[in-house]
Amino acid sequence: MALTDHHDVFIGSTGDGHTFLVLNRRIRGAERLLTEAGFTARSHHGRTVYLLPPSTTKDAFERASVAEYHLLAHTMDFVDLAATTRYSAAGPTPEPDVHFRFADGAATATTGVNRAGVVLTLHGFTPGTAGTPYTLAPGLDERDAVNTVARAEAHLYAEGFGVSIDLGIATPEAIPPAPGRTATAAPNTPAPQHSRPRTR
Repeated sequence: MALTDHHDVFIGSTGDGHTFLVLNRRIRGAERLLTEAGFTARSHHGRTVYLLPPSTTKDAFERASVAEYHLLAHTMDFVDLAATTRYSAAGPTPEPDVHFRFADGAATATTGVNRAGVVLTLHGFTPGTAGTPYTLAPGLDERDAVNTVARAEAHLYAEGFGVSIDLGIATPEAIPPAPGRTATAAPNTPAPQHSRPRTR
């Protein structure tokens, strides 16, 4: 399984600024409510992915929040790790103090701020040595790693820290296929161009 497959609803973002939403179980009326929120449904390697093109952080935040609000009526099993939806109505979003990164089935965090490092350790991250990233305990399964990052990100935000999250998904084409499917070579067509309702 991929990190996108462990929750009923997974919201993430790609390196080129798309916001995406994956449904891992059937939710009645979901396509209508997501398209009304501004997402475009796209068939992708055995699953439907809902996409928002790159836009302002405020617009992505508002559209994702509308979608999350309606989906909460059907499931509480969702996670939002989209770097594109971090918006604060109180003012500019802080520059990232902490950078989370998912790669090779593991999550790491880097920070140069001691107080942010304290928060990371509270959530199970172990400091590296000589400037290497914070890591989670070996053997932690992927769902738990995703949930740990989501909790740590929320805690860091509450403490006033800026956070960036890199899911290791560069473009919409790199979104993992549905469980049990393997990605096939994409046709020669150009890619599209540029856990919870957030109250930031």
